[in-house]
Amino acid sequence: MEIFVAVVIVVVILVGFSVFAGRRRRELQAKVQVDLTGDRAVTDFVAPRPVVKEFHVRGTEALVTFAVPVPEGEKDDVLADLLLTEAVEVTREKSHSLPIDQVTTVVALAGTGATPVEVGRRALENPGELPPPLGVDHMLHFSKIGFDPLDKQFDDDAGRAGFVAPPAHGDQLAPIGTELRLPKAVEIGLRSQGIDPETMTAGEMVRTLLTLFGYSLSSGEKPSTFFSEKAGQRTYIREEPHAPDAHPELGESVVKQFMIDFASSGADRGLLITEKYGPFEVYERERREPRVRFVTRERLQKFVDSLALG
Repeated sequence: MEIFVAVVIVVVILVGFSVFAGRRRRELQAKVQVDLTGDRAVTDFVAPRPVVKEFHVRGTEALVTFAVPVPEGEKDDVLADLLLTEAVEVTREKSHSLPIDQVTTVVALAGTGATPVEVGRRALENPGELPPPLGVDHMLHFSKIGFDPLDKQFDDDAGRAGFVAPPAHGDQLAPIGTELRLPKAVEIGLRSQGIDPETMTAGEMVRTLLTLFGYSLSSGEKPSTFFSEKAGQRTYIREEPHAPDAHPELGESVVKQFMIDFASSGADRGLLITEKYGPFEVYERERREPRVRFVTRERLQKFVDSLALG
């Protein structure tokens, strides 16, 4: 009897171990496959949605206000359609906790000022009945499998050309948005995240675009620094803003400190983003340390182009 019980226990242990080993092997295989393809950063990526400022049901209208700056003058049909479709999805989410039986029209409003403007409205076929959900297809998708736009910054010729001397007289620099040529999708992507291309800083633009491209961002230990990560690549990024009364050229001390901070960050690569002009010194720095790039004022257009071409 004792021998029989011992045999049963051994069999149970062997079966349990076999099941556990098989499950663990499948998990490891799946992990290796994800790590090799680099698809996790894309398949797990959820496109950022426009920020909802307010939601109200007034009479038969569901009013959805987005914290999105809208261009003055001519209406942007693409942006309006994006926000109107998103307004329907917001109304759908709100319907789980709020009654919308009387709603016959969904209205999308936008603006960062005190008085938002209407960008579009959609009539419902029947009161309270919303059209079928579109899933994620209605959102702007910048992220692509196998495409890492930051890699473009580290090509042999990426950003190396384009040295421009700062203005000889005065320290005033125009907002960077007034000088950049933004592709339509990039402009709409920025606006959808609450960034006005006409008044944005270089740091705001870069952080927002990286988010739209599926990078995860985390703050660094020092002010104006952060890390971006995607598909196993970790990048240390420092923003160097330009004050109206400051010198328009990137200072030597800033360059040196950035190199020191990058070396101690443990990141795979480093970027310094600034609206200032770059001194000729940065070329020598990049030659000695190919893992860093200085995206200065004269290089920001190439940065935008590299993201847009993806």
